[in-house]
Amino acid sequence: MKKLIAISFILFISSMNAQVTFKPGLRVGAAFSTFSNTRSDYKTDFYIGGFGEIKLTKIYTLQPEITYTRQGSNNVKTYIGYDENGDDIIEYNDLEINYVSIAMINKFTFNDFQVQVGPTIDFRTSDNLIHEKSDADLTFVAGFGYKVPSTGLTIEARVKKGLVDVIDSDYYDSNANNSDYLFGDYNTNISFQLGVSYAFGK
Repeated sequence: MKKLIAISFILFISSMNAQVTFKPGLRVGAAFSTFSNTRSDYKTDFYIGGFGEIKLTKIYTLQPEITYTRQGSNNVKTYIGYDENGDDIIEYNDLEINYVSIAMINKFTFNDFQVQVGPTIDFRTSDNLIHEKSDADLTFVAGFGYKVPSTGLTIEARVKKGLVDVIDSDYYDSNANNSDYLFGDYNTNISFQLGVSYAFGK
């Protein structure tokens, strides 16, 4: 009986190993980003990176990724103070913050359609903020993909939501008397990504 269990276990492990495949690949696309709790417009920019597609079962694939992404927000409405006539002084700033992201994406494939979810840690590489609050951001990614049949090409759409307050809003004053100029205290990254990925190999 013990021999039978041992043989069955070995055959199971061998079967699992036979199913596991690895493919490297590239990702590129457009990023539409903003900061939460600001009066602003979405900033359109790009992302580019690489990944390793580790297919563990027919349905489940683990995909580590490294991505450079350009984020921020345009026309951020900021209250500066009062002029000599007592009128509000308002500025509209285009804010930029760029990251190198390390992600661990879980892909669940049903026919050619994918559900993609996973955590990401972002490391700030540059910005034009007056004063940033954090060099890193923890984010969560969720999205969908469509794998073009008989190719390594996948069309992807994702939303990426940060959890860390990344802007020191004390340097972007708010007028408490007029909520239209509000620049909130908790400003997180929000980004929508639309692009393609390509996995090399058969």
